[in-house]
Amino acid sequence: MNPRTVREEIAGPAGRIECALDRPEAAPRGVAVVCHPHPQFGGTLDNKVAQMLARTFMQLGWASMRFNFRGVGKSEGTWDDGQGEVDDALAVVAAARARPEFVGLPLALAGFSFGGYVAATAAERLPEGAKALRLVLVGPSTEKQQVPAVPADTVVVHGESDDVVPLAATLDWARPQSLPVIVLPGVGHFFHGQLTLLKTVLLRELHELAAV
Repeated sequence: MNPRTVREEIAGPAGRIECALDRPEAAPRGVAVVCHPHPQFGGTLDNKVAQMLARTFMQLGWASMRFNFRGVGKSEGTWDDGQGEVDDALAVVAAARARPEFVGLPLALAGFSFGGYVAATAAERLPEGAKALRLVLVGPSTEKQQVPAVPADTVVVHGESDDVVPLAATLDWARPQSLPVIVLPGVGHFFHGQLTLLKTVLLRELHELAAV
């Protein structure tokens, strides 16, 4: 991703978890854990939307930790139908918070597609007093996964022409929560040719993180 990306492995519930850590040039203001799309359809921590999420947080002065779900890349274990993958995310959150350089810093959770489901579920499971400051969901998998209700300030971005997760599914999920959804006109699930627009929208929505 960039010359300063550090690849490392941490202990997880199903074995070692492969991570990619990116730090801003200055001391980080917070740390974001980024969840990649569905591992059974080629999703990895190197997915371009996951990388864009990491770059967005770095531009805001935050460190970011992407990771491979169990059974992907160098991460040990096998696919667990979305259950163990949430445990993986929580293990990465715990590892990030335990790093001396990140102790006491605010946390953000972000995810793309299946990773959006994982990020939202992990955010829900964090105990009171240890919740994420912000949650970011890009094209969340609201049709095939049971995505929980999320905080009112969650940033949700969806492509109008998403042919993997229909926009209607995400609106149906958001409607009972009175949760706004940012719709990018004419954009598909993978944001082909629209990553710059997506990043611009996220920077606008998360601008206050640069001042925490």
